[in-house]
Amino acid sequence: QVQLVESGGGLVQPGGSLRLSCAASGTIFSIYAMGWYRQAPGKQRDMVATITNGGSANYRDSEKGRFTISRDNAKNTVYLQMNSLEPDDTAVYYCNAAVNTGRSVYGFWGQGTQVTVSS
Repeated sequence: QVQLVESGGGLVQPGGSLRLSCAASGTIFSIYAMGWYRQAPGKQRDMVATITNGGSANYRDSEKGRFTISRDNAKNTVYLQMNSLEPDDTAVYYCNAAVNTGRSVYGFWGQGTQVTVSS
C-alpha cells in the first residue's frame, strides 16, 4: 500500500505565501507524475499543477506565475510554493501520485490539507 501525507496548509492573509509538501511512502518502485489538486466547498476538484518524474511542470492558467511545483525524487516528495495568495485560492488541497508498486501503476490521493486565505 502507498500513503501520501500532505502538510503545510493553514490560514494566510491575502498576498501571503504558503508551501505545501506531500510525502509518499509504502510499497514504491517508482513514481511517475505527481500533482496538486484543490476543491473548494460546493465545487469540483480541479487540477492546480502537475510535474513529471523528469521535472516538466504544467499549471492551470490562473496559477501560472504565482504557484511553483517541484519534487524531490530521492524523498518521494512533491512541493507547491504558493505566492500572492487570493481569497479564491481557499480550498482543500490534495496531492496525487501515479505510483509503480512493482505490480502495476496506481493513482493515489492524500487526505488533503486546508488552505484558507482571509484577512
